[in-house]
Amino acid sequence: MFSDIGALELVALVVLAVLVFGPDKLPKVIQDVSRFVRKVRDFSDSAKEDIRSELGPDFKDFEFEDLNPKTFLRKQMEQNDDLRELKELRGSFDLKKEMNDVADAVHGRSGAATAAPAAVNGSAPDLLKKKDKPDTGERPPYDSDAT
Repeated sequence: MFSDIGALELVALVVLAVLVFGPDKLPKVIQDVSRFVRKVRDFSDSAKEDIRSELGPDFKDFEFEDLNPKTFLRKQMEQNDDLRELKELRGSFDLKKEMNDVADAVHGRSGAATAAPAAVNGSAPDLLKKKDKPDTGERPPYDSDAT
């Protein structure tokens, strides 16, 4: 419940509570709040038990967390055999290595030149480098200010 509250935030809440309620009333307020939280938790638990009893024995293993779409999808995906095979395939594929091989091939580095079809003739043009002047026969880009 309070897993995402840091130590500094907790100290700030305590100081704020002391300032608002005062040191005399603070223990009584804490007792009242804890009693209220306990009652809400008991009410929630009894409502869950009532729902389980009304659903019958077919839903004995029903969990209310399954009503969360993310949890439901995660459970269904874990039970699917095709997705397990896909996870195994994904685990065997090293994306970083593949990306490095492609980058090496694009930059014409040794070791990956055999995998790049552009490096067949031995000199691969660097397509990522900006040219200073257009090649002969190549039209310059259209300039709207020139007209």
